[in-house]
Amino acid sequence: PFVEAFDGRRMLAGYFHMWHDGKAWEGQCEGCTVIASHIQTPLAYLHQRDVTLAIFCEGTYAESAPYAEFLGYRTPWWSARESSVVAGRGFGFFAFFLRDDDDNVFETYWTTGRGTELALWSYALLDRTAYGRQEAWQDSPPGWPTLDVSDGSIADVGGQQWRVDGRPTVQWQVTDAPAGSDGR
Repeated sequence: PFVEAFDGRRMLAGYFHMWHDGKAWEGQCEGCTVIASHIQTPLAYLHQRDVTLAIFCEGTYAESAPYAEFLGYRTPWWSARESSVVAGRGFGFFAFFLRDDDDNVFETYWTTGRGTELALWSYALLDRTAYGRQEAWQDSPPGWPTLDVSDGSIADVGGQQWRVDGRPTVQWQVTDAPAGSDGR
């Protein structure tokens, strides 16, 4: 039951991670991977305030949990396959829930797209630097640096800005496995 994800707490913040069935790990959603990698923080501060943070994957637990383990994720990982909580939305969103004393669950807020950037602490830091994110869409003065995407080593925006040499960027810090491998 979904209420188990609360782990006894009254509130739940959930990230709903896209999953592409049967694809190798480098083919998984780079945006969801970067968000999930950013929320791998000690959770005690949230727990102290009666909040559980969890990731709900679109894929089956059997297929997706090894990916989370490979990347060293500590945030609880669940499968939301066929869950009514998704309510017809596509994955790649945050949703927030409140549980009452009778284990009734109420969704209090959800966001997708740019709204999910709330989890990207590195974006918050980059946005405060002199040159910002250095992405092509920025309206930067002439001569300011932008990511060099011409050689393909860093992909341009459109969800691809989180890939390097064909893999979600975070995978490079945990493996020397070549592209085409599932990392095992």
